[in-house]
Amino acid sequence: MRSWHRGFTLVEVLVALAVLAIALAAIMRTMAQAIDTTAALREHDVALWVAQNRLAEHMMRQDWPGVDTTNGDVEMGGQKWFWREQVAATQEPKMRRIEITIRRTADSKDSSATLVGYLLNTQ
Repeated sequence: MRSWHRGFTLVEVLVALAVLAIALAAIMRTMAQAIDTTAALREHDVALWVAQNRLAEHMMRQDWPGVDTTNGDVEMGGQKWFWREQVAATQEPKMRRIEITIRRTADSKDSSATLVGYLLNTQ
């Protein structure tokens, strides 16, 4: 009596490998997107910390800045950040509105974070 050992054909193996390659490519793409998202979130968080630090400095010094726009830079998280503060008057004479915008480069049009706060003149 003859016994037949039947295995996979070459076409079946190639189809299985193609399906596996497609699945692995999709997984790699998803992983790359997750890494990009994580990096963008980290950048946004650090930029927001820079803005919060600027506002906290004004509050601690009890500054009363004039209505103006100022620029500067600071290092945080091993990177250089560029900030722009736009101070505006409010309807309340003892309050100033301050908008702090953080960018990665000085000439960038896109901001990494923006924070709006208010300063009170206690004097």
